[in-house]
Amino acid sequence: MPVARGVKVPLSEVELRVSRSSGPGGQHANVTASRVEAVFDVAHSPSLSDEQRRRVMARVGPRLTAVAQDTRSQMRNRELALERLRSRLAAALTVQRPRHATKPTASARAKRLDSKRRRGDIKRARRRPDDD
Repeated sequence: MPVARGVKVPLSEVELRVSRSSGPGGQHANVTASRVEAVFDVAHSPSLSDEQRRRVMARVGPRLTAVAQDTRSQMRNRELALERLRSRLAAALTVQRPRHATKPTASARAKRLDSKRRRGDIKRARRRPDDD
């Protein structure tokens, strides 16, 4: 299963569990195991490097789980669960760009103070006039 550039997870590392669904299907849902749960053990996966494993575990923990019970079909739910697992793993693998502290520009500060001044004028105009 391709996850990201240079990262592939074999399906043998993904544990698929099926159970009865609480989703659509009416009486059909009472007799078929159409709910699919895909579990990927991040902590013991040989397909991830140490750096990738550390990054994923910091974001999602040692086990990554995706559940699908959207359709009546177990095969379609299996595809959905694997796709959700793949997208969550890909999101956890992305390297966050470092944030740089910035300051508001002089024009942004002036604009903010001007709007505060206008708002204060509006509120001041609503007050009762002084007794003087």
